[in-house]
Amino acid sequence: MECTELVEHTGYEARSIVRHKNCLVQPATDNVAEELPVALVYNGISHAVMMATPLDLEAFAVGFSLTEGIVGRNAEIHDLEVRVHPHGAEVQMEISEHAFATMRARRRALAGRTGCGVCGIESIELLDLEPARMPEPATRLTPSREMIERAVAALPSHQRLMQATGGVHAAAWCDAGGEILHVFEDVGRHNGLDKLIGHLAMQRVAMDDGFVLLSSRASYELVRKVARMNIQMLATISAPTSLAIRIAEQAGLRLLSFCRQDGYVDYTGAALDAARGGAAC
Repeated sequence: MECTELVEHTGYEARSIVRHKNCLVQPATDNVAEELPVALVYNGISHAVMMATPLDLEAFAVGFSLTEGIVGRNAEIHDLEVRVHPHGAEVQMEISEHAFATMRARRRALAGRTGCGVCGIESIELLDLEPARMPEPATRLTPSREMIERAVAALPSHQRLMQATGGVHAAAWCDAGGEILHVFEDVGRHNGLDKLIGHLAMQRVAMDDGFVLLSSRASYELVRKVARMNIQMLATISAPTSLAIRIAEQAGLRLLSFCRQDGYVDYTGAALDAARGGAAC
């Protein structure tokens, strides 16, 4: 796998501004998050153009390929090359013949805006709204206030771009005790999650003994991506949508939202416990 940088990106740009506050008007400099089009090209055919922060694009491409079901495993990506330009980036991937045939059969061509996970899909029937139930993990992850408190309290210190710009989302991988092990940031919450999952897949990190923490709301697309990777728990800072809850219940995913340092809301615990024959100890 290869990365060709024709221009260096830091994830943000410094801009001259005029700040108005109370009765003061002052010239200043502000850091703003970078947002560029990133084309994902499979076997020579452009499949998606997503607006993203031009960092960790190899992990982004691998994660997108896995969470969108384009490939079933990282090994089906035979080659990957990233080319970053001043006004955009392109990721060229060579995938297995089977994966490529499946991708073309889906007739999907995305033109994704920031924070949009299903733009450009041709019909409602192509939406994957009926996930298979995830296999029961060898060790069930049971949420606790201490676990969530530890992860939520630690997240800001890992958000370098957020500290610089105030305008990006974060996706964190946490162990069973709530310790944050990996964090990726992007202007799009879907992109941040894809970068995280791509990194975990590339590093061969087991995804059945930890959970994902997102600095965003829980939407259908995010839940679907996590469930596709058989990750047993998703925690979010903000609210879930009704479809996200339904998809999580159907997949057997534990969905926690409104995660704070003093608690959280478990939206699927009752349904999971009922399906397993009783509440967890």
